[in-house]
Amino acid sequence: MKLLTLNFLTCAIKTCKTNPASFPLHPRNAELEIQEADINLPFLKNILPRLMWEEIRTIARELGLPDLPSTPPTPTDLSISTSSTAPSNPDTSLDTDEPSEAPAGEETPSQTALDLHRLLLETCIQEGILVCGSCGHEYAVKEGVANFLLPGHLV
Repeated sequence: MKLLTLNFLTCAIKTCKTNPASFPLHPRNAELEIQEADINLPFLKNILPRLMWEEIRTIARELGLPDLPSTPPTPTDLSISTSSTAPSNPDTSLDTDEPSEAPAGEETPSQTALDLHRLLLETCIQEGILVCGSCGHEYAVKEGVANFLLPGHLV
């Protein structure tokens, strides 16, 4: 379960639906795993406005991950634009044996983008529990999948 998922989950118990303490669910006894993935800069830029930044910071702190800044990054913080100037030597522009590092004008991820990608999309909870801050109900996470099925008396 990617940490980004916790940005969208709340307690499934009816009485918790209106209680703000039911979000976010708090990870406990979590075994984390890093699952490498290619960075998707447009996705990161589009997801930024949907992130509940203080809650993400709380989750990262509870998991013992590095502190996040108090203010969320902006989409412009996530990329470094390379210059769009042409090569100085026209003879080298015809060489196709070696690929260029980045095409002119293409965005390169900043360190902020790499860190955010690592936290939200590569850091996964493999085992552990998610605890509601309102009612204390625990949801088990096994093999990276959270079980949100409730017993009959809680539905």
